[in-house]
Amino acid sequence: MKVAILCGGKGSRMKEITDDIPKPLAEIDNKPILWHIMKTYMYYGLNDFILLLGYKGDKIKEYFMHYHWKNHNFLLDGEQNNIKMLEKSEQWKVTFVDTGIDTMTGGRIKQAEKYIKDDTFMLTYGDGLADINLNKLLDFHKKNGCIGTVTGVKKINQYGTVSVKKNIAQSFQEKPSTEEIINGGFFVLNREIFSYIKNDRDCTFEKEPLVNLTNDKQLAVYLHKGFWTAMDTYKDLLQVNEMWKNNKATWKVW
Repeated sequence: MKVAILCGGKGSRMKEITDDIPKPLAEIDNKPILWHIMKTYMYYGLNDFILLLGYKGDKIKEYFMHYHWKNHNFLLDGEQNNIKMLEKSEQWKVTFVDTGIDTMTGGRIKQAEKYIKDDTFMLTYGDGLADINLNKLLDFHKKNGCIGTVTGVKKINQYGTVSVKKNIAQSFQEKPSTEEIINGGFFVLNREIFSYIKNDRDCTFEKEPLVNLTNDKQLAVYLHKGFWTAMDTYKDLLQVNEMWKNNKATWKVW
């Protein structure tokens, strides 16, 4: 089964690093966010990836082209002019698709269509982490029989909330969760989804395609109650690095 990952955004709210690299290459413990996402899928036996590139996509290509020798011990035999890896490396297959710097999410996904032959594939964003059980997600998708399944997570308020009565705080709650469910990525989709996506670089997947899918009662929601985060800002990146440092990286299922 193919796993498509959206890697093309400019990461404008993470300008501290995205002037030099694309956001999926921002590092958590010296490994890109993208690496962490792919390791999660590989833990569940999914190792065939399609990376939908855009902004600074060449940097992502370079990372994987040099990955094996930079991250593993190897023997360089100058006499025979060859390299022998001394450690087992990740057995992934990666298709790199340049989808255009300014292409929107729907336009990027549409360009993956010709690389996906199976009836079902997975899709996620290149900046989101979760301790999600992908086997359960896939089983849920098959059971519901919809064209698409999206992972839903309960929204966490960015700020603490205070209830006030007569100028006196009655309660304070730091980053409370609400009943509102938001798009957490980690989709399972049937190939029929491509009929909902226009062949248009300005097509945003989260707008017309998902709205129409919802109107047709073809979008199931798998509620994930565990850890989930999306790294929108540099502060978010620092927080997940701190979690890793303190052995609280719950997304590390491998």
